[in-house]
Amino acid sequence: MSLLAAIVLLALLGAVIFVVTAPLRATRRSANIDLTAAAPSKGDGGSEQASLLELEAARAAKYHEIRDAELDFRTGKLSREDYEAIDGELRAEAITILDRLDELDGHQPEPQPRPADA
Repeated sequence: MSLLAAIVLLALLGAVIFVVTAPLRATRRSANIDLTAAAPSKGDGGSEQASLLELEAARAAKYHEIRDAELDFRTGKLSREDYEAIDGELRAEAITILDRLDELDGHQPEPQPRPADA
């Protein structure tokens, strides 16, 4: 009888853990947007606008992850080595997102105005 109770208890514990961690798994999944799918398209403006919104959401999520990692380091949840590794990876991902946003927005270096000939 105690073996059956232990099995039921483990199953119940597993179900509780699964339910409690569901929002964490969903947040992590939504933050990992496939950046290759959000590449700028030469087609209609609707898909370009959707890609722009998707990348802006990815940028905000990545900034949030960077701030969370910094907070975890400051509160002692992460060692310096772990923080530096995580922070470097997150910032590299953020740069990729920013580069894609620049491509999509068509940001090119603006030409410098030439002085007027006198």
